Amino acid sequence: MLDHVGFNVADLQKSKRFYLAALAPLGHGLLAETDSWAMIGGESGCIWIGSSGPGTSPFHIALAAKTRAEVRAFYNAALSAGGRDNGVPGIRANYAPNYYAAFVLDPDGHNLEAVCYQAFE
Repeated sequence: MLDHVGFNVADLQKSKRFYLAALAPLGHGLLAETDSWAMIGGESGCIWIGSSGPGTSPFHIALAAKTRAEVRAFYNAALSAGGRDNGVPGIRANYAPNYYAAFVLDPDGHNLEAVCYQAFE
């Protein structure tokens, strides 16, 4: 449904490093950048981060993963890149029977999720 989402961050270079590392396991990379913004994404859309104004109040973004292994790889990469745990990889049966997700907070406190609906490993 979405092509891209954009928001301002407090530190563009720090956030760019975080998002590049965290989204690499989902097949996303740097698409374009200038001194004031960076676009990170792939086939399924992109995240456009910028430094053209004050940082945005924390919000939630859920990104599609193809496999549960991608969810785990996203989680580990995000933590290694400075993200903070906000929900370890696992089934969230309260959302849906096969809702497998992990949650991390980015450098600005935004809740970033990777989710997969794959029934089995």
